[in-house]
Amino acid sequence: MGLFSNLMGNASTVNNDDLTKNFEQLFIHDEKIELGFKLFRDTFIFTNKRLVIVDVQGLTGSKTEYLSVAYKSISRFSVETAGTFDLEAELKIWISSEAVPSIRKNSINL
Repeated sequence: MGLFSNLMGNASTVNNDDLTKNFEQLFIHDEKIELGFKLFRDTFIFTNKRLVIVDVQGLTGSKTEYLSVAYKSISRFSVETAGTFDLEAELKIWISSEAVPSIRKNSINL
């Protein structure tokens, strides 16, 4: 499953063909999907150009946020995992030189 899925707990890999079929409108002409993960209702897509986060929100999942982050703008990231029986994990991504993380994803709140 890879480093990200192990760190985030319940993440599972998603077939690139499925990602292309479901999210093809998000990608530009020469963009190629490298890897994708699904964590509960949210999807993390790593392409050859950027990270795309698909954040499904609300009780019914009818609201969706699409976040695109170019790799060159990511200055650092942090992954915090919990113990063996605790499924909570947190991913933080800092954009440029910001003092606080621009993106925070907590596995419990997804």
